[in-house]
Amino acid sequence: MDKAPRGPTRDHLDWPFFEDNHRALAEELDNFIAGGGLGAIDHGNVDTACRHLVKALGSAGVLRHCVPKAFGGASDEIDSRSVCLVRETLAYSDGLADFAFAMQGLGTGAISLSGTQALKETVLPKVASGAWISAFALSEPDAGSDVAAMTCAARRDGDHFVLDGEKTWISNGGIADVYTVFARTGGAPGTRGISAFVVFADTPGFTIAERIETIAPHPLARIRFDNCRIPASQLLGSPGEGFKIAMRTLDIFRPSVAAAATGFARRALDEALAHAKSRKMFGATLADLPTAQSTFGEMATAIDAAALLTCRTAWQRDVQKRPTTREAAMAKMTATENAQWVIDQALQLFGGRGVRVGEITERLYREIRALRIYEGATEVQKLIIGRELMKGTAR
Repeated sequence: MDKAPRGPTRDHLDWPFFEDNHRALAEELDNFIAGGGLGAIDHGNVDTACRHLVKALGSAGVLRHCVPKAFGGASDEIDSRSVCLVRETLAYSDGLADFAFAMQGLGTGAISLSGTQALKETVLPKVASGAWISAFALSEPDAGSDVAAMTCAARRDGDHFVLDGEKTWISNGGIADVYTVFARTGGAPGTRGISAFVVFADTPGFTIAERIETIAPHPLARIRFDNCRIPASQLLGSPGEGFKIAMRTLDIFRPSVAAAATGFARRALDEALAHAKSRKMFGATLADLPTAQSTFGEMATAIDAAALLTCRTAWQRDVQKRPTTREAAMAKMTATENAQWVIDQALQLFGGRGVRVGEITERLYREIRALRIYEGATEVQKLIIGRELMKGTAR
């Protein structure tokens, strides 16, 4: 890992979206990272690195922001602003650290929302402490953005459900202890026949079919269920509620994807500024050139635009307690697209050095690309926003 960075700018904490506890959290996070709390991160061995990061984040109390207070969490309910602050800070420092934190929340968000008391007591404290790693299994080989095309099925057999089928692009697949799995349970068409389940990694009939490598290494896998029997008590909510549970979970954590993208963008801007101020050219520095100054102006504006949308969404959910489907889609779309552009500009300012393997700009360039796809690609976010407007929810 690179030397621990000083952390992202905190000017936005003065915005009215945040409270004193959020400012205190930001300071704690900065001190944790600056003090080497993340430790050495081996990007060449992502399984080991993620296990190490989950334990480190759990020991430091950071994972407490992924679950409700009654089960070892930091707040009575998951606080979106806190989750966003954590993800932005971790992403600024290291993308794998952000990934490790994010999946603990996304992987168990449905349990926090709809799990039985027994399931919550079994799973959530272990996730908050870093003792267990969690995963969210929704996508399939032929059902990514089109969730209604899901074919993984669960049939009732007495006091059990029997799962058969596959899931793919599953983050933490292969290292997770507990999976939230979505499967078709009835004849209802489209999304109405989907249910949600908790599956533990040691359940007979559950296997890792394939490990998947991507341009920004993370633990990913294709998983398979062959006559996998799970107790009916591990159903989340009622049969047929799976799609609603998945969407509610994504609504909670989608703004944090925008926050992570903003963290990447802030790091890119800071690295580019530092480089431009020291890079000698044409009898001055790169930072003295009007073209560079103009680019920096656009980069900073793009970051603030994304941050404002992200903070608004998290504040509306936390404070106004209202659905934020449209706002979350706007934030996720804008922040990830803007971050891709900001990082590309930063790499361009670095010139040839920017594409060299091991440079921060090169790493950020690989890290940001997936954020424009997962938890709903940009094209899906546009559809969500349009459909919400058609429903008359424009405000």
